[in-house]
Amino acid sequence: MIAIRGATTIEKDEKDAIRIAVKELLTEIETKNSLNRSEIMSIVFSSTSDIHSYYPAKAAREAGFESCALFSATEPEIDGSLKLCIRVMLFVEKNLTPKHVYLHGALTLRKDVAKKYNVAIDGPAGSGKSTIAKALAADYRILYLDTGALYRAAALMAEDLGIDPVDAEKVSSMLEQLDITVNYEDGAQRTILNGTDVTNRLRSQSVTMGASAISKHPAVRTKLLNVQREIAKNTTCVLDGRDIGTVVLPNADFKFFLTADPDIRAKRRYDEMLAKGIEVDFDSLKNEIILRDKQDSTRAHAPLKKAEDAIEIDTSRLNIQEVLAVIKSKIQEKI
Repeated sequence: MIAIRGATTIEKDEKDAIRIAVKELLTEIETKNSLNRSEIMSIVFSSTSDIHSYYPAKAAREAGFESCALFSATEPEIDGSLKLCIRVMLFVEKNLTPKHVYLHGALTLRKDVAKKYNVAIDGPAGSGKSTIAKALAADYRILYLDTGALYRAAALMAEDLGIDPVDAEKVSSMLEQLDITVNYEDGAQRTILNGTDVTNRLRSQSVTMGASAISKHPAVRTKLLNVQREIAKNTTCVLDGRDIGTVVLPNADFKFFLTADPDIRAKRRYDEMLAKGIEVDFDSLKNEIILRDKQDSTRAHAPLKKAEDAIEIDTSRLNIQEVLAVIKSKIQEKI
């Protein structure tokens, strides 16, 4: 007896959504494995704890899987697990090399059978791009590429070598030996500098100051641009910024451009700063955001710009979960 595994996700916990998803998943497994239904001995489903509307086993019976034993179970709630996910295991009486099937958001569960893809999220300050990028990566259990950590790693190398991060000539020479990679472990990025995991050394005050200085050198930005592209070439990941979809990853599989009214963006920053105990004038903050928008969109190098093939989302009146739902639906349409 052979076991064939599969999984899929749904957008909402609704009866019809479960019916459609189960039928699509089982049909794809049948097709890829050239199965006759008489060869299927039993089908075992498990679904995440946020699915309550309908048993996947009932959906399978309605889809015509009538001659095999069917079973459904609910998985325990686990922090960080994929949301709204239905898993399945088919036991078949056939000698074959099983072809497992993972659809939609469940692709992230199996990197060996999943297509690698990159998500670029751009937008002005306060549009929510970083918050959304991190939440999306957490939901899909993929890498959120912290590009700031790359600049911190470069600053750390300069510090270890006794190089002043302001010294453009010495920093440029150092770049010849700079090798940065990242690993995705336990839902977080681990930054590897010249073969050594330096993640826990990147948040010191000296490295923070060094990163600010070293990031101003064009040679450093060019070097780390190539590092970002190399990581994205080999890893499914989410990146956010102002030029990800236009400059860093112009061939990203999915591109989004988040916008929001300046008043809304200013209010978000205002609330964030108050929550940290920092007093700030709202009108001054709003004017700073408007000025920054102008500077970012008119700068000569890599200006803030919506890629022609990016999907624009106005987040002014959407909460985080609503923005995520829009982005995930667009990804699932193509994935």
